[in-house]
Amino acid sequence: MDIQSLQKKAANIRLDSLTAMYKAKKGCVGGSMSVVEILVSLYYGKVFGKPVMKFDPKKPDWEEQDYLILSKGHAVPTLYAILADLGFFDKSELSYFAKEGCLLKGKPNFKVPGISASILSGGHGLSVGLGMAMSLQMDRKSNKVFVVMGDGELQNGQVWEAALACAHYNLSNLVLFIDNNKAQSGELISSVMNIPSIQDKFEAFGWNVIQVVDGHNFDQILDGVSRAVTSVRKPVCVWCHTVCGKGVDFAEGKPSYQRSVLSEGEMLVVTSKLKEVL
Repeated sequence: MDIQSLQKKAANIRLDSLTAMYKAKKGCVGGSMSVVEILVSLYYGKVFGKPVMKFDPKKPDWEEQDYLILSKGHAVPTLYAILADLGFFDKSELSYFAKEGCLLKGKPNFKVPGISASILSGGHGLSVGLGMAMSLQMDRKSNKVFVVMGDGELQNGQVWEAALACAHYNLSNLVLFIDNNKAQSGELISSVMNIPSIQDKFEAFGWNVIQVVDGHNFDQILDGVSRAVTSVRKPVCVWCHTVCGKGVDFAEGKPSYQRSVLSEGEMLVVTSKLKEVL
C-alpha cells in the first residue's frame, strides 16, 4: 500500500475498533488509538518492496509466518479490527467484542486466529517474544518476532530481565515497538511513575534503539522498520512518540480517555469525521 492507502486503512481500523468498543461499553480509547499506525504499518506496510510481516489469514498456524505479540493488551480492539479486515475471522465478530461467550475477549487470546499469545497482564509481552525469538534462532528459522508495548509497561521489572536476555542472546530476529503515548490509567505517566531516559537504558542493555519522532507518520514508521529488520546481532527497540487518543480530536493527548469508551454523541462526531477520510 502507498501512504495515502495506509492513511485510509488507519481511519477504517479506527472506526471499526471504536465501534466495537462502543457496542461493548468496554475498552480503552486512548491506548487503542495511539497504536493504530504502528499496527497498520506492520500488517499492511512494505519495506524493500516486500510486506513487513509474513502471514496468511487462511493458514493462521503457518510455520513461515512472523509473529506479533501485543503486550499492551488493552489495545486489542485495534488488533482485532485489523485481523477481521484481513480475513482471519468474520468481521461480524467485532460486534460481540468482550461479551459473554464471545470469541474476541477483552485481552489477547491465542484461541483467536491471528493472535500469537494470550496476554492478560501488562509487562509480559517481551518475555513471551523472547521465548519465541530464542526458539526460532535455535531452529535457524528466518521468522521475525514483533512485540508492541506501551510505555507504562516499562515500569515492570520483568521487562528489564527480558531486555537483558534479548541482548545477551543477540536476538536480532526480535523487534520491540514502544507506543510512547505518555498516558497511564487515566493519568500522565510522569505523575504515576516517571520513566525518563528509558531509550538510553535500552542502549545500555545492548539494544539498537531507533527513534520515530512521529509515531503516526507512516513514512517515519516504515523507515524505522526498514532499519530494524536489517539490524545485525542486536535486538531492536523502535521508540515511537505517539499521542493518546490519536484520531479522536477531542480525546487527543487527554489521559482521561486512556481507559474509557465514547458516548453516543461522541461516537456520532467521530464516525462522521473518520468517514470523510474513507
